[in-house]
Amino acid sequence: MNTKRLLILLITLLIINLLVMLILINKKSAKTTRDLPEIMLNNTLNIVTQYDSIDFQLQSDYTARFLYELCHFITKRSGLTVQNHYEKDLETAIRKLEKNEYDVIAQNISVTNDNRLFLAFTTQTGKTRQVLVQRRKNESDSVLFISNQLELANQTIYVTTNSSAILRLNNLSEEIAEPIHINELSGYSSEELFDMVANYEIDYLATDIDSALKHAELFPDLDYSTNISFTQLQAWALRKTSPILLDSLNVWMSEFNKSTRGKKQ
Repeated sequence: MNTKRLLILLITLLIINLLVMLILINKKSAKTTRDLPEIMLNNTLNIVTQYDSIDFQLQSDYTARFLYELCHFITKRSGLTVQNHYEKDLETAIRKLEKNEYDVIAQNISVTNDNRLFLAFTTQTGKTRQVLVQRRKNESDSVLFISNQLELANQTIYVTTNSSAILRLNNLSEEIAEPIHINELSGYSSEELFDMVANYEIDYLATDIDSALKHAELFPDLDYSTNISFTQLQAWALRKTSPILLDSLNVWMSEFNKSTRGKKQ
């Protein structure tokens, strides 16, 4: 075999290998797609929400009741079996959403430009604002009690990973022309984080007002009167690669809300 034929053979083999690789990549991509048609195949919609012992103690909690009743409505409306899952932190829920283990994060998440880069959001489910959680003013506590945003300068603020408070704190740092040190914590429930503030393990925690109000009775020595953001819109989150499910979920939620209002009238 001369050199020319050998070169042609090698080029041919290379082209064949490239084609095989492209086919395998396409097949892999197809397998990882999970939108409503794929969900319908196994008839199970996996919804994840935050596990927090406080939620389960509050039998009248609106979010818990809304989720239960909405899941029941979706089952009747779509014929899908709704499987509920629980995670104690948002970071884990997002990671498993991206791995197709979950289909919907049924949790009021602040809709920010940063979050829109990797999550798709339903229609608005609520409103919130970010607040600073700290111990109440006490002469025996040497840590500065922060009463306004200017006093955040050079302080270390703890947040959960993927918290919408991160963007706001960075913007505040620019506004006050002073550094605000942000430490991200992962793998903790909101109750565990509040407990860390109460027990002097950390001094400042940025979270949403809903979470603060929910934990107020359990942690009476904590203060959350200092706002660090304006009102933010909230919604549930899905993968950006599930547009059909997003449209359907918005329809189901709209129909559910209309039926609920009809019952109240």
